[in-house]
Amino acid sequence: MTLEQLVERGGDRVVEHAPFGARTTYRVGGTVRALVTLSSVADLDELGPLMVSCGLDRCVLGNGSNLLVAEGEHDVLGVHLRGTFEAIEWRDDGPTVVVDAGAGLGLPIAARRLAKAGIAGFEWAVGVPGTFGGAVVMNAGGHGSEMAASVRTVTTWSHTGWRTWSSEELRFAYRSSALDSGALVTSVRLALAKGDAERSQEVIREIVRWRRENQPGGANAGSVFRNPIGDHAGRLIEAAGCKGLRVGTSQVSEKHANFIIADAEGRANDVFRLLREVRARVEASTGVRLVSEHRFLGFEGET
Repeated sequence: MTLEQLVERGGDRVVEHAPFGARTTYRVGGTVRALVTLSSVADLDELGPLMVSCGLDRCVLGNGSNLLVAEGEHDVLGVHLRGTFEAIEWRDDGPTVVVDAGAGLGLPIAARRLAKAGIAGFEWAVGVPGTFGGAVVMNAGGHGSEMAASVRTVTTWSHTGWRTWSSEELRFAYRSSALDSGALVTSVRLALAKGDAERSQEVIREIVRWRRENQPGGANAGSVFRNPIGDHAGRLIEAAGCKGLRVGTSQVSEKHANFIIADAEGRANDVFRLLREVRARVEASTGVRLVSEHRFLGFEGET
């Protein structure tokens, strides 16, 4: 099978030479050879084999909140999940509430819906701008919790077929899991608790308030670097004199040093150059080599 056959079969579900970097929260970067939008399991069953056989590597785009895409066109197949992959439902299972969420659903949306329904334990996720798919791959977290705390199972699709992963098989660790780029996450099952709707919504309001006070707006992708054991990346970056540092059309935030802001109509390559410069300065001044939380598309050299 060829890409042309995928394009023909997919119709308006497949767009060639599609903007990709512009869909990320940095809002900068290039295009992909084609972008496939899947709205149901039926779409995946139909187009999945063609996606595999066309021979292009795949890059899944959720909210694009953890991805930096280099300028130019990249010979990859972008994948975006919508429709039924954005659904969420729940049911009581004794004292536990079992929640099934599509991989394309945004965590803040889910956090607010669950809180309003009086389901507790996922309030922290209102501060994480990604989707369930990306969140389980990297074990996203914040505000004292992470995905590993509530994930019961994850369902994925790949060229070998469907698979359901148990929490043990996922081998969650700090900002990582056993999931790899070959597996497309389609849904996530959580185990949460019955709670008080007003209390959960107040927790969410407190988190939103804290983020507005302590984190910058603008075109950014959240925390750039992982926190080293026993320390904070933002503190190390500020101590190395990098707060406010600018490279071309990108700048380290003056509000929180572990954020990089891209200018409107800026360049992804400037963000990448700044990221590497910050890491080099921190290593030179402290001996600590920071590890990025970002995913990268199209950049050469060490990321």
